[in-house]
Amino acid sequence: MKQDLRTKFADDRRGVYLFGTTPPKDGTAEETAQGIADKLLERLQHVDFDGLIVYDIQDESSRIDKPRPFPFMRTLDPRAYSKLIREKADKPVITYKSVSQRDKEAFIAWLDEAWNEYGVRDTVLVGSPSSDGDIQLSLNDAYDALAEHPAEFQLGGVTIAERHASKRNEHERLVSKTEQGCEFFISQAVYDAQATIDMLSSYARKCREDGVKPKRVILTFTPCGSTKTLEFMEWLGISVPEATRFRIMDAHSPLQESIRICRNNLEQILEAVMPLGIPVGLNIESLTNRKEEIDASIRLFKLLKSVVDLKLAEADI
Repeated sequence: MKQDLRTKFADDRRGVYLFGTTPPKDGTAEETAQGIADKLLERLQHVDFDGLIVYDIQDESSRIDKPRPFPFMRTLDPRAYSKLIREKADKPVITYKSVSQRDKEAFIAWLDEAWNEYGVRDTVLVGSPSSDGDIQLSLNDAYDALAEHPAEFQLGGVTIAERHASKRNEHERLVSKTEQGCEFFISQAVYDAQATIDMLSSYARKCREDGVKPKRVILTFTPCGSTKTLEFMEWLGISVPEATRFRIMDAHSPLQESIRICRNNLEQILEAVMPLGIPVGLNIESLTNRKEEIDASIRLFKLLKSVVDLKLAEADI
């Protein structure tokens, strides 16, 4: 396998470029899952990416009163799909794990199997979407269990700029999660550049005060081609400023307009954040299985990667 993600994340002179995907729905036959993976990698064959992310989809209906715009569907085990696409792509894969549904003993068994049977080496742990749910294992307890585990997973965490906008403490969460073993962070999809700039600026300042080096932050972007997708983004908790919503909804091509918005947001974020010494990366995903949005995510990947590469090249001059 090519260079692992731990080595790439440690090199501040380069960006890290990932593509996010979800496993096929639960019950999908192995042959069909193979075909879905092949189709994804066929789309990515002319894209210079470092690795993939496989999400663990939760039913987040406990977090919000509004009905989910797209029905929730259980998926295949993310570990199994991670193994499948890792072997096909010969690229590292970050596997998400939602930890709240089972107790510590079951989580440790999950870790054992993930390492030994599925070859998982990079993982992001996710807590319950709501404090109201039936939480069998807290995120903090999951971090402790992983720290005690003999396998040397590279652990990542989730960061949510929208949470910082309301609570003003996301930077403290990042430092706390680093102390619990997180070596990188992946953001929720960005449509509010200022919220991300505020959060990362606070994080850089906190690291400077504490005399620690900021961890790499992977910024997630996704295209939006319809009002339905826009509703889903907002249902997921992604902050979309009103003017941005109008730009997408009123555009002749909402998909192209969303790509322009993503590029502009990334440029604003890099302008503000790169001088602060936070190594960044990109994660591009499609929130739906609509062909147009999946194809647009590939275009978005190429465009945003070129933006980061150019900024890094300018910083070296």
